[in-house]
Amino acid sequence: MDLVAEPQFLLKWLNAQLPGMIRTLQSFVRSESPSTEKAAADACARVIAAEWRKRGVRVELLEQRRRGAHLRITWVPGQAKSRSQLLVLGHCDTVYASRTLINMPFRTAGGRVFGPGVFDMKAGIVQALFALDVIKRLGSAVRKKIVFLWTSDEEIGSESSRKLLEMEAQRSDAVFVLEPALGPKGLLKTARKAVGEAEVIVHGRASHAGLAPEKGVNSIHELALQIARISEWNDSSCGISINAGLVAGGTRPNVIPDRAKVVLDLRALRSDDMRKIDKQLRTLRAILPGAKIEVRGGFNRPPLERKYSAELFKRAAVLAKQMGFTVGEGIAGGGSDGNLTAALGIPTLDGLGAVGDGAHSPGEYIVARRMPERAALLAALLTNS
Repeated sequence: MDLVAEPQFLLKWLNAQLPGMIRTLQSFVRSESPSTEKAAADACARVIAAEWRKRGVRVELLEQRRRGAHLRITWVPGQAKSRSQLLVLGHCDTVYASRTLINMPFRTAGGRVFGPGVFDMKAGIVQALFALDVIKRLGSAVRKKIVFLWTSDEEIGSESSRKLLEMEAQRSDAVFVLEPALGPKGLLKTARKAVGEAEVIVHGRASHAGLAPEKGVNSIHELALQIARISEWNDSSCGISINAGLVAGGTRPNVIPDRAKVVLDLRALRSDDMRKIDKQLRTLRAILPGAKIEVRGGFNRPPLERKYSAELFKRAAVLAKQMGFTVGEGIAGGGSDGNLTAALGIPTLDGLGAVGDGAHSPGEYIVARRMPERAALLAALLTNS
């Protein structure tokens, strides 16, 4: 039976699974998984792994030395061609510390589901689980191996998972990212900004502010001049934003400070702009005589440019229409692991996860009734890729 040729059956079946989706989501959310707490993240990975093993797929727990285990789930349908692979990508870590559930419990109210990590992005993992269920139930002619990769450190930069996810992406014909949808309309993310963090450190010379100010070089004054210079690089029309988010310097009011620094949040929509900003940072020169500038860090996630997602989005829009609903697209200011796969030139479509709001906040939630629809869209994409 062709999955998209039977849209009414597909959506009816998945809608009937909504209570099971919510129960599964409850299990995942109640297993807290902060990125920086290895034991908790490992425990959550085991809970998620147990649910996938019920589907008769190959489940690998990839243990890490400092971070939680990553999960690689592989399903090879009977019709699969050798060497053809699709990658479904996401993460099971959250930004919330253990015991957050005490003050932010899993709950449902008014058609919404609340809890730490419910939107970003444990509901996406649940939707992928049920997308596989419906594909197998309908006996759809999936022609490629499917790898589901759930990592444990996306929220803190993907240090331990980056090589793994890039390796799987390079083996794949397309990557589908189960990060949350954009906005209340559930837009797919066809572009994401490059993301980075840089420190600009000023070295001056200490002196007594009253007795010999002329002998000092005020690092804070120099830093203020540098921040004013850097702020001129912002260009919202081109998607460039640089935010001075943290400033530190000085020891006492009566001492000319010899060191000061600013931590900058860096965002750029295009690779050319990312490289331009990086070059500008590296070529900063001091304005005050005697001051010295040091720059550390920079961009760590390249942009997801629309040229790598356009064809997949077009396909998703057609499939959604065939199933009786519509999807739109948008640009996300934040980065994800989809940035990394697109930078390799692999077609990547992001934002296929849950519809909701409040990521990283006490009010984080998803819209429950949209879960079957999103699972259906993923199932259709996997069947028609």
